[in-house]
Formats: sequence, C-alpha cells, structure tokens
Amino acid sequence: MGGYTIGVIGGDGIGPEVVQEALKVLAAAGVEVEAVPFDLGASAYLRTGDVLPDRILDQLRTLDAILLGAIGPPVGSTEVPAGLLERGLLLRLRFELDLYINLRPFKTPRGAATLGAAGMDLWVVRENTEGPYAGEGGALRRGTAHEVATQGSVNTRFGVERCIRYAFGLSADKGLSRVSLVHKTNVLTYAGSLWSRAFEEVGSEHPDIERDYCHVDAACIHLVERPDRFQVLVTDNLFGDILTDLAGALSGGIGLAASANLNPAGTGPSLFEPVHGAAHDIVGTGRANPLAAIRSAAMMMEHLGEAEVAARMTSAVEQVAADPAWGGRTTAELGDAVAGRLC
Repeated sequence: MGGYTIGVIGGDGIGPEVVQEALKVLAAAGVEVEAVPFDLGASAYLRTGDVLPDRILDQLRTLDAILLGAIGPPVGSTEVPAGLLERGLLLRLRFELDLYINLRPFKTPRGAATLGAAGMDLWVVRENTEGPYAGEGGALRRGTAHEVATQGSVNTRFGVERCIRYAFGLSADKGLSRVSLVHKTNVLTYAGSLWSRAFEEVGSEHPDIERDYCHVDAACIHLVERPDRFQVLVTDNLFGDILTDLAGALSGGIGLAASANLNPAGTGPSLFEPVHGAAHDIVGTGRANPLAAIRSAAMMMEHLGEAEVAARMTSAVEQVAADPAWGGRTTAELGDAVAGRLC
C-alpha cells in the first residue's frame, strides 16, 4: 500500500472533529497518509476575507485527494453572505477540478428501524457541475414590485452523457442489474428530452442492465414506500441534491450519509465529504457522528485503488452503525469502535 498526500479541510463547526476520526481510522487500516491541512470555511473567511485563494487552489490540484469535514457559519449568522461559501468554495472546487460526479451510497444499517417500508441499499449518481448550479440567470428591476428573476438549468450533451455513462459503469462494477433515471420529463421537456435520449442511447450499450425511468416526485414516494425499486439512481444536480437528503433521513440519518465528488478521469484530485453540515450547536459536546466522514474516507480509498482497505473500512462502519448502542457513544468512541475493528 503506497502513501498518499491528502488535503484536509476541517472547515467549521464539527468538521474538524469528524475529520479527526476519519484520519484515525485510516491510520488503523494501515494507510500511510500525509495530511496537508487547509484553513478554509466560514471562520477562515471572517479572519482573512478570502474564500478560496488561487494559491490554495493551485496547491489542492497537486494532491492525491481531498477530505472535507463541513463548512458554514452558525445558523442565523449574517456575517457570511448567503451563498458565498457554497459558490466560492464548494462549487468552485467542483468546477475547477472537474468533479462532475457526486456519488452517494445509502444503506440502512442491519436491524435498524427505518422510516420507510423496507431497508435501503442504493447508489445515487448526481451530475455535479451543470443544472441550476451552473449559475445561469439574472435579475431585472431588483428590489421593486416588478422584479424579475430567472435561473435556468444548464444541460449539455457532454455533461449529461458522461454522468449517465458513469452510472452504467458503476452498475456493472458493483454487479447490479438496474439503473433508474429520475427527472421530470413531462414538464421540463427540453432538459428531460436530453437526459432521456442520452439515457436510452448509453443504456442500449448495456443490454444486461435494466433501464428504468421515474418522475422525481414519484421517486420521493418510492424512496419512502419501496426503496428496493432503486439500485443505481442517476439524476441531475438539483434533483440529486434533494433526493439524497431524503434518502439520508430514511436510511439511518444524515450522520451516516457519505459522499464523493469525483473526477473519474483523474485529471485532478477528487473530494470526499460527509453530507451533513457544520452543526455549530454541538461543537465540543462529543455528540457529532463521525461515521459519515469515515465512510467518505473509505470511498476515497476505493477511488485511489485501495479496494480491500475501502471494503474493510466500510464493513467496520456498517458493524458499528448496526450496534444498537452506537447512538450513546461519543464522537471519539465511535471512531475508536470503527478503528478497533480494523486492528
């Protein structure tokens, strides 16, 4: 197992706490990591006035991968303008590093109670650099009674097709038999048509994989009532953002939800982060759940080619999550529990 140079962005709130546990588990798994810290997030912005300086972006480009905890000011704070960190840090990293796949696994812990009708075990492949997040739009007569605001969804054949190709490739790699496209083709007819045609054309190259379509509103119902309908779900940026929060809540809580922002071509480092926020209200209390950060680190190892290490880490996280007593453990105790299963 080779050594890896990993950029570590602890960020704000509980971010540093959960990242510390992820690094602990990587060490227990025998991974040699040079962790390079980067001071980015709300607190850094308030101190320096910078969100993501070009010199730091250039440094990040040279790394093997990036592990991020969480960013954001406390709820209700007005010191950081709304959207500044999201667009200036997270989205800029996605665009600049071409992190065009957002991959999120959801699996209800064995024996855990579920909010839905059955357990969940699926992968969500979300297009990560287009849609409304691309920033198209504008405003006229702002602040008046006649204000007009537009925000369009940007979809290119190139961006849509490479996302769909990744979804079918993932299904084949994982030995799964169904890929489901989720969109709203009956209303979003232009974008929906592009996604549908690309889905059918790419899917025809994989005759052994079933193709399935579902409107996004119906998909929300299925995630609650019969999540086993989905194995690999592919969708656009906005729908993916909403559906994955729902899936996280249904499959054990957002504290278990991991994610990878991938550059599958390897032209730059990929970024791995738990889905949850900074949760400033529980900083230092030991109540932060590090399992999503640890699972994200496992996804990082799989992306770096360490499949055996990733499988052991993922299995250890699942074992701890399935333990009825895990909810009463502190942040450090949960990290120790996962690490202990790897030693």
